[in-house]
Amino acid sequence: MVAGALTLACGGGDSTDTAQATPLPLAAREFDGAAAMGYVRRQMAFGPRVPGTAAHRAAADWLVAEMRQRADTVIVQAWTHTAADGKQLPMRNILARFNPTATRRVLYLAHWDSRPIAEKAVDVAAQAQPTPGANDGASGVAILIGVADALKRQPANVGVDLLFVDGEDWGDFDTLTDVLIGARYFVEHLPAGFAPEFGVLFDMVGQPDARFLYETYSMRAAPDVLQRVWSTAQRLGYGEYFPTREYQPITDDHVPFIEKGFKVIDVIDLNYAHHHTPQDTEDKVSQETLQAVGDVAVAVLRGL
Repeated sequence: MVAGALTLACGGGDSTDTAQATPLPLAAREFDGAAAMGYVRRQMAFGPRVPGTAAHRAAADWLVAEMRQRADTVIVQAWTHTAADGKQLPMRNILARFNPTATRRVLYLAHWDSRPIAEKAVDVAAQAQPTPGANDGASGVAILIGVADALKRQPANVGVDLLFVDGEDWGDFDTLTDVLIGARYFVEHLPAGFAPEFGVLFDMVGQPDARFLYETYSMRAAPDVLQRVWSTAQRLGYGEYFPTREYQPITDDHVPFIEKGFKVIDVIDLNYAHHHTPQDTEDKVSQETLQAVGDVAVAVLRGL
């Protein structure tokens, strides 16, 4: 993902940089932050999940197996993407459906791949290395698996689709070539009955002291969804993580969905020092941040 060229002035309401309530007591939490941190570590154990590598293939197999243990239905979209340079990239999107016959549905998504280069590395020689993808990739996946755990224990009143998209981070964000590959493929090959009321993308949601601001494309396409998520965070006592301020447009996996008319927002903190570097490792991910984001994700579903 990458920030848009335009940086907008802060807006969208009064600043809410401090918590407004007491965070959920441990006994009331359905989301398990410690388990989510374990899911980050499990992904990192595969190595960089770069399309075409053994680590990428093994991580996809693991995700499919994990979702089949939790969801009612699992759909795997497998295809080969031909990159601009002619390289053939094996891709897999994984859709885990809960309460698949429900007509009222919510989409949560995250990308599960990691980037083949680390172009922001200070060391020029390291720029050719793949990024580990702990916060940028694994953290969002961990949120989705943790939500799946909660839904397995206690189903939601609505249908929930958890979508793990591939190939978000492959190519060139300056020219938008070979990026958001899985999201673009998915919106052109929608499964039967896919019609979410709204959706939330979770990307780079694990760094300590994260601040998730209003992303501009999200504000334009689905201000009501932003309000639902941010007000839930404030009600739970996580206002410090979710200030009510605008940031800027970010090209991310929600954009292809917005372009197809879906109301999908991006929960992301792009102000991350290790973005697209070899230092995006599991020690940069905070269990406390995962807990906050996971609590909000589950609470949004329970409120429907």
